[in-house]
Amino acid sequence: MNCLVLGGNGFIGSHLVDSLITDGHSVRIYDRRKPRVLLDCFNEVECIQGNLEDVGLIEDALKGIDVVFHLISTTVPSTSNADPVWDIQSNLVNTIKLFQIIQKSNVKKLVYFSSGGTVYGVPDKIPIVETHSLNPISSYGIVKVAIENYLHMFQHLHNLDYVVLRASNPYGERQCYNSVQGLVGALLWKTAHQETIDIYGDGSVVRDYIHVKDLAQLAVRAAQSSENGCFNAGSGTGKSINEVVEAIRKITGREMNIRRLAGRDFDVPKSVLDITKAKNAFNWSPNIGFEQGIDDTWHWIGDQCAAENPHDIERRVA
Repeated sequence: MNCLVLGGNGFIGSHLVDSLITDGHSVRIYDRRKPRVLLDCFNEVECIQGNLEDVGLIEDALKGIDVVFHLISTTVPSTSNADPVWDIQSNLVNTIKLFQIIQKSNVKKLVYFSSGGTVYGVPDKIPIVETHSLNPISSYGIVKVAIENYLHMFQHLHNLDYVVLRASNPYGERQCYNSVQGLVGALLWKTAHQETIDIYGDGSVVRDYIHVKDLAQLAVRAAQSSENGCFNAGSGTGKSINEVVEAIRKITGREMNIRRLAGRDFDVPKSVLDITKAKNAFNWSPNIGFEQGIDDTWHWIGDQCAAENPHDIERRVA
């Protein structure tokens, strides 16, 4: 396949690029940023720098492409509610423009990364199946649902094949230290740097955490399939924030300086995804257990800390 990865220099996107290259596919990256990490595989890909609103650049990037992976988002749940108009303009409007451009191209399939943690809202039943009602309580989730609906429209009217992956909470190597999204990465980085960790609420919020490499492999299989529609992409199990903190304390052997803050209105109390549909459709299952994933990420962070502070032994991860 000739693949275009929109947002290919980001956390999830870079792992997706790895998986595509490993599987022998041709990859072109479109991203507003240069790569945060330099990987061997990036010597094998073409990189175009631009924003989602740059129609001309998008048209050029789509030339000769079979499959598009759309990972670009200008917001996260914690920032989207601050300016819903910007969320709509920068994500929904620009993505519909993208669909219109794709409609005129020879693209055979689009894989869109939605949000299994926000599109359902407060769930009626756990684990959450794809047929659960969609009642998001953040602008981020509302926009994701709208994009899913427009994809369905474009499939119905213009035969655009698509797979929506409703991803849970990805974590793993390369997750940004100062990101406003990504509990596991933030906890591990701050533990490594002995910084104060902010926990919102009493730590009882439950989330479904999927290792980024498992998510990337699922996306590749989705693109290769003849399936259309929406699929949950998670581990199928849930862990509370307190359980995540305890797992990190156990694996790192370090005490954590935790500061408890008031809970946030947009945080869904519990979200665990039923991944049966994706397992059956794509012959896929998560392979990396939570503790293994934490351990691998911790050692990767240790390498980054040692590289940035080679003489600061206290910051190196054992």
